[in-house]
Amino acid sequence: MAYFQLSKNILRHGKTIKESSDRVLHHPLLYAGQGVRYRKLEVILTTNIDKLGKAGETVKVAPGHFRNHLMPKLLAVPNIDKFAYLISEQRKIYQPQEVEEVKVVQKTEKDEMKEYHRAAIRLDNAKLVLRRFVKTEKELRTPVTKDELVAEVARQLSLRIAPENLNLPSPLSSLGVFEVPLRLPKSIPLPEGKLQWTLTVEIRKNWQQMKSKRPVNTVTP
Repeated sequence: MAYFQLSKNILRHGKTIKESSDRVLHHPLLYAGQGVRYRKLEVILTTNIDKLGKAGETVKVAPGHFRNHLMPKLLAVPNIDKFAYLISEQRKIYQPQEVEEVKVVQKTEKDEMKEYHRAAIRLDNAKLVLRRFVKTEKELRTPVTKDELVAEVARQLSLRIAPENLNLPSPLSSLGVFEVPLRLPKSIPLPEGKLQWTLTVEIRKNWQQMKSKRPVNTVTP
């Protein structure tokens, strides 16, 4: 009764709400009846919410807002240890990794020439091996064209060249080893003692055809 009488006297003396609010809200009797309405709950957000916070943050909200809006939609969970652990582990799994900014460095003409030179050396030292069915002893059923050589260079050497880079007046139509001249920029320096860049191509008989023509040994009684 003493607390209740004190509160009535405060209002009766005409004090403003601002002056008496601190005493009224913290008064033991009035806090038990009114203070619960104004207390905030600490919750952990499970997703980004405008004007409230980002996913994983701990914020304070009104109990009614949490009970009627955030909790039914699983937008937030109570701030207790087990929920805090679950949210942190889920964010490690599902949170997209930040994409690092990649700075594009413009290649200089000198750098490009170094790349061309390394590619030319690799082409000159390599040997493409192709297998074909033959029509006669050495004649191929289907000749090897420029486009096929370009495709084989990409497949076997992981290098991209154009058909114009191969000096091949006519398709290769027989088995054997061929030195195909390369048309590369003249600014690429040639090795000492070499007159031009070349690509070595070896055409072998298809192993299936070789197997079919292999003689069969017969055992006579």
